[in-house]
Amino acid sequence: MHGSEPARIVVDGIGITASIGQGRDAFADALLAGEHRFATMRRPGRQRPGAGDDVAPFIGAEIADLRIPASIPAAKLRNASWSAQVAVATLHEAWHDAGLDDVDPTRIGLIVGGSNFQQRELVQNQLKYQDRVEFLRPTHAMSFMDTDLCGLCSETFGIRGSAFTVGGASASGQLAAIQAAEAVRSGQVDVCIALGALMDLSFFECQAFRSLGAMGSDRFARQPELACRPFDRDRDGFIFGEACGAIVLRRAGQDTSGRPDGTPPYAELKGWAMAWDANRNPNPSLDGETTVIRRALAMAGLDADAIDYVNPHGTASMVGDETELAALRACGLDRAWINATKSLVGHGLSAAGMVELIAIMLQMRAGRLHPSRNLENPIDAGFRWVGANAVDHTVERALNMSMGFGGINTAVCLQRC
Repeated sequence: MHGSEPARIVVDGIGITASIGQGRDAFADALLAGEHRFATMRRPGRQRPGAGDDVAPFIGAEIADLRIPASIPAAKLRNASWSAQVAVATLHEAWHDAGLDDVDPTRIGLIVGGSNFQQRELVQNQLKYQDRVEFLRPTHAMSFMDTDLCGLCSETFGIRGSAFTVGGASASGQLAAIQAAEAVRSGQVDVCIALGALMDLSFFECQAFRSLGAMGSDRFARQPELACRPFDRDRDGFIFGEACGAIVLRRAGQDTSGRPDGTPPYAELKGWAMAWDANRNPNPSLDGETTVIRRALAMAGLDADAIDYVNPHGTASMVGDETELAALRACGLDRAWINATKSLVGHGLSAAGMVELIAIMLQMRAGRLHPSRNLENPIDAGFRWVGANAVDHTVERALNMSMGFGGINTAVCLQRC
């Protein structure tokens, strides 16, 4: 491709599993209706053992009922973690949405966004076998590693081009999308699947996030439906949400792939950027965020005025939300529509950036922007907020941002096809 225009990268397939719905149609309907599933978390290992009524429970949005496709043998998932089961079900949808059965498997890649995402499973095993460790399943030697999810997915779908993980904390999902786009553009593979893995928190991580001041909500512990409120003055930290998303990327016009129903791709990845702050701590960086916004716009060849919708990181962090709005304003993006996907699905951590990319594309298809829950008193009323009701709007070009602990900043520009 030396001396020619860089290849255009498009999204040909989507798979999504979240608390509000499994599958792109169910997820889109719930998203546009402003639905939520916030409650006291019930999955085993999410609440501290022996905690009394005087201890505020951990709240979040959990997946109620995972449907495994009939074509996936039950035996294959017998020793799979919760993160891995959700990944296989989600990838199945994206795979068939893009019609990948007809693509040479040696030319298909998989990049999983996330690291240390099976913590609850590990804690459950440690508690179960701590006094009889000799009875621990031998397969634990494989399943405790993040690469086991890559192995399971590549084996299930016959992926032979490449399969590995990239860790970027809460930016992992978007980082996977960027790396997948680079893999396709460089010709390493013809098709690359980017998957944002489900981060399976245990009560240890929940307590640590709360002690750090990152996770809410003490204030709304007995009213979970009010707890998740990005960009609102009454926010007190992020609220966890189980989620997993996958997209299929290819070069536009490439013969080896294409949507089987003949419809256009969901969107084009027009530009992207990554920047690091040289900072181990969780505090955000205005410089890092403005850097990735400007670099992504420059790669896309777009001015800020060309962006008509922003889907922000928007975690409900006390400092993070303020910093992000300052970055958007500094880059001239304060006139675009803006809503907060996390206000409906919670913060998926490793999956968050991928879920939000998918939310953008489904809103593009629908010609509507989803509501933002609990945005009653925005910290900056000067932005063009989507509030309690969905708004009719055809998104032409959008910007999505993700930030992660460790000074990681990413941004992606999407354009409607």
